[in-house]
Amino acid sequence: MEDHERFRREVASWLAENLTGEFADVRGLGGPGREHEAFDRRLAWERHLAAAGWTCLGWPEEFGGRGLSVAEQVVFHEEYAAAAAPARVSHLGEQLLGPTLIAYGTDEQRSRFLPRIRAVEQLWCQGYSEPGAGSDLAAVSTSARLDERGTSWVLNGQKIWTSLAHVADWCFVLARTEPGSFRHRGLSYLLVPMDQPGVTVRPITQLTGTSEFNEVFFDDARTDADLVVGEPGDGWRIAMGTLGFERGVSTLGQQIGFRRELDGIVAEARRTGTIDDPILRADLTRAWIDLRVLRAHALRTLEREPGPDVAVGKLLWSGWHRRLGELAMRARGARGLTTGGELDAWQRLFLFSRADTIYGGSDEIQRNILAERVLGLPRQERP
Repeated sequence: MEDHERFRREVASWLAENLTGEFADVRGLGGPGREHEAFDRRLAWERHLAAAGWTCLGWPEEFGGRGLSVAEQVVFHEEYAAAAAPARVSHLGEQLLGPTLIAYGTDEQRSRFLPRIRAVEQLWCQGYSEPGAGSDLAAVSTSARLDERGTSWVLNGQKIWTSLAHVADWCFVLARTEPGSFRHRGLSYLLVPMDQPGVTVRPITQLTGTSEFNEVFFDDARTDADLVVGEPGDGWRIAMGTLGFERGVSTLGQQIGFRRELDGIVAEARRTGTIDDPILRADLTRAWIDLRVLRAHALRTLEREPGPDVAVGKLLWSGWHRRLGELAMRARGARGLTTGGELDAWQRLFLFSRADTIYGGSDEIQRNILAERVLGLPRQERP
């Protein structure tokens, strides 16, 4: 459509004009396995985006967004990725918590938190997974109880694999607030400040040598009684709503980044001569085809309410990206087995992509969802 093409030109022009000067050298920095790269300058860039009105594009205007259509949001994310703009640092606030508060929060919660998320003045992390409840979210055991005066929730427990907790100001936490409750019942969705004595963050060193995942310990940590989203005990429904927002239009931008990685691997294979291997050439071609399938699936499902398509999308992209990491090593040949003391981009891609089929909901859990909710197979027995 002509309007969309006009908007595409506007986005591309703004990015070209602004990814210069102090922001010229942040192009291509950040992202999974690379969140340590120029974090402060990427934060400054994102605040620059906010000041120009390029954050929270899909939020309704009444909540500080621009109310753009899904198609326009897709255009922005595609152009953002095509410009090699740096990875965003406020994704969890903008794409997950913000829409959750718009859908389920109180007026007070929206007025308190949404403006600071939109301005990138407040960074968030997600307190879902636990050592005994990774992808099985209903097994959460972190507890929260109201204190004697009924003014504060008191939290105790541990979360793990908490992305960017070490730089976050707040955490949205799924905790068990009804003693003796089981599985999905008795959970609440709490907003918890990170800067307090009862919160300890311990970075987890990954295969890449970086530490963007963390353990988070709550030891009598506190948050105000009114900072529960929805009703106490309704946390499962709210948490599932958040997960639905997670598979949003940014997926299309993610795929532009995937295409850039694939093109880079093809160039590397040409440089090393491994492109002469007919099996590798066939696998690279297959990767290109599968990436087109990913795009078609994402476009087909964006206008639908979150459902089983979420599980299908996660299975498709995580497996594809993990295989891409393996292709990177094959393209490098024997050189990929050694380092000069520091991992190169392809080695880091290979190592970090091993986690793609685990974080954000493991492949096994996604297949269970499809088996039970789409195929109607018997539910897996759980303790």
